[in-house]
Amino acid sequence: MRENLAARAGRWSAAHRKTAIFGWLAFVAVSLVIGSAIGTKTLSDVDSGTGSSGRAERVLDEQFPQPAGEQVLVQSRDGSLRADDPRFRAAVKDVVARMKALPAVGAVDSPLAKGAGDQISEDGRSALVQVDLRGDADHAEDHVQPVIDAVNAAQRAHPELRIEQFGDASASQAIDDRVSSDFQRAETLSIPITLIILVITFGALVAAGLPVLLALTSVAASIGLVAIPSQIVHLDQAASSVILLVGMAVGVDYSLFYMRREREERERGHDPGSALQVAAATSGRAVLVSGLTVMVAMAGMFFTGSGVFTGFAVGTIVVVGVAMIGSVTVLPALLSVLGDRIHKGRIPFLHRLRRPGREPRLWGWLLDRVLRRPALWAAAATIVLVLLALPTLRMHTVNPGAQGLPHDLPVMKTYERIQAAFPGGPAPAVIVVQGDLRSPRMTTALTDLRQRALDSGEMGGPITLDVSKDGSTGVMSIPLAGSGTDARSETALASLRNDLIPATVGKVPGTQVDVAGMTAGSKDFNDLMKGHAPIVFAFVLGMAFLLLLVTFRSIVIALKAIVLNLLSVAAAYGVLVWIFQDGHFEKALGFRSDGGITSWLPLFLFVILFGLSMDYHVFILSRIKEAYDRGMSTERAVSHGIRATASVVTSAAIVMVAVFSVFATLSMLEFKQMGIGLAVAVLLDATIIRGILLPAAMKLLGDRNWYLPRWLEWLPRFDHEPAVAEPARPLRRHEPEPEPEPAQAA
Repeated sequence: MRENLAARAGRWSAAHRKTAIFGWLAFVAVSLVIGSAIGTKTLSDVDSGTGSSGRAERVLDEQFPQPAGEQVLVQSRDGSLRADDPRFRAAVKDVVARMKALPAVGAVDSPLAKGAGDQISEDGRSALVQVDLRGDADHAEDHVQPVIDAVNAAQRAHPELRIEQFGDASASQAIDDRVSSDFQRAETLSIPITLIILVITFGALVAAGLPVLLALTSVAASIGLVAIPSQIVHLDQAASSVILLVGMAVGVDYSLFYMRREREERERGHDPGSALQVAAATSGRAVLVSGLTVMVAMAGMFFTGSGVFTGFAVGTIVVVGVAMIGSVTVLPALLSVLGDRIHKGRIPFLHRLRRPGREPRLWGWLLDRVLRRPALWAAAATIVLVLLALPTLRMHTVNPGAQGLPHDLPVMKTYERIQAAFPGGPAPAVIVVQGDLRSPRMTTALTDLRQRALDSGEMGGPITLDVSKDGSTGVMSIPLAGSGTDARSETALASLRNDLIPATVGKVPGTQVDVAGMTAGSKDFNDLMKGHAPIVFAFVLGMAFLLLLVTFRSIVIALKAIVLNLLSVAAAYGVLVWIFQDGHFEKALGFRSDGGITSWLPLFLFVILFGLSMDYHVFILSRIKEAYDRGMSTERAVSHGIRATASVVTSAAIVMVAVFSVFATLSMLEFKQMGIGLAVAVLLDATIIRGILLPAAMKLLGDRNWYLPRWLEWLPRFDHEPAVAEPARPLRRHEPEPEPEPAQAA
């Protein structure tokens, strides 16, 4: 029988162990050196914008660079002091004087200045001092500390008032510190958790450390390699976190699949070389098929039209490819070198639980009942998944903006106070007007726009207007009602874009008007995702169908895999909506609902989950097809395949659920949603889908599972059973009698 690619790679690796191992280490080292030498280029906020808001951001960046803005809130603590009180005015003047004395400050707008009445709240108990920092806004947080110190000093000088600040630089500094701390904690927790689960799985420290070692080296090499494509396709700053998340998941999975098959063949009586060759030809091949399927799923992010997703696609494709190559090249060499020493560091009690031939009792008990009454179990499982998926029908996507940030941060408490006193003030709509800003007609139109905004009841102050030196570009900031991403803010944005602007500055000939800001950016990004979602879904589902069709030579298998994966994704969506959009478990999970799901998450989850789900599906189906090709009936092949893979799939799923759950403990709302969504989907996929629906559906379909039309007989054939003779040996104690196989060959 001709060896497949994975089998040949495994044979070469075992025969050239030093070359494979040191070659892998050299590859990782060179990748890191390359990445460090050329650097990874990241996507700027300007490049990530879309639609009208994206055009506005690019104009601002090119023609009207905006300084980083800070707002200093001066507020009566108990409501007894008003803006006309001498002590209140003295505090405001003190803040203004301290700000003007700082070299880092460029401009200061006092609420006591003439015409600055909209910098004082309607109740007269709050005032805003507007501060612009010098230099590049992208690096403003590097020199905002003197401003923070000055505000703190003013607070100490006027304890009867609340004096604090919020702005681009101060918020970025506080949030970056928190996010960095969160991710360090997540990384610190995820590796020990993974090791503990793998120690329980293998019962030995060396065996448990091998999958983690392969995953970590794959992630390290990938983070270095992505620096090369980043010179052309800039990556989002979160790309490295996504690479870590996906790399650890697939790296551990692929190692588990390979190692458990090699151990299984050794327990069946094969010599070390034959056992490794069987693992390479079977699990190694499944790793290649699974890896290619995952990479195709990740490629769907190229069709979103978003620079952020394009970067995610590059990073995830690279790390999956590296983990896949490492699994079929260096892993066989390591297993060959270690031999029986892979059991070093045995945990006595745990190792005794890993007796040859032992299968998880729970899965065996469940599988027996599912195969006895497949229709009943399939109906029950489908009903559960559909009920979980129902909330998906009312999913509302939002850009969480400031609402998605940790609310326990002092800077966020300041934001909420400013938002309460000056609705929309911290995150206003930014209107970019290109034309002759000095013409009388434009001046009249801008004045009219300002007045109509104030009269609308959907917008408020302070409204500011800045004009470039050459008079070709104007920027007007108008606070919108609402939180910035809720229905009130979207209604106000629609009124601004569709009514107020066309009736005022939009009438001036030769004028181009675009609107940026949190609300506009959220709306435009949502529109982009909704518009491109059908393309992404069609590409991912279509390519996955073709890969599975070629691999298993069955239309039914390919279609069924897609339907089952879609069910698990839809159920995960439903759970996300029920928890985060409807606001359940807010206290337990430590979040405050913003009434929606983060706009980038649904497509991201679909692509990631579809790819990861295929890991399990391909692995299980490969074992089923292998048994079927050896002559077992479909029912017996299903039973054999699922029993043989139950423990490794369960272990891999537990690792992923545990790691993803760590992300649910982070402060940022979007990372909580991502962690919960991934953990729920993997849990459902490894239990209800693989443990109930898959065997029930295959039992009901019988031999129709392998249906392939005659006009597709030209598809290539892949052997799922390696050419390794079965060992002749007596049964071990506690080992079950083997199932008799039919005489006919597949």
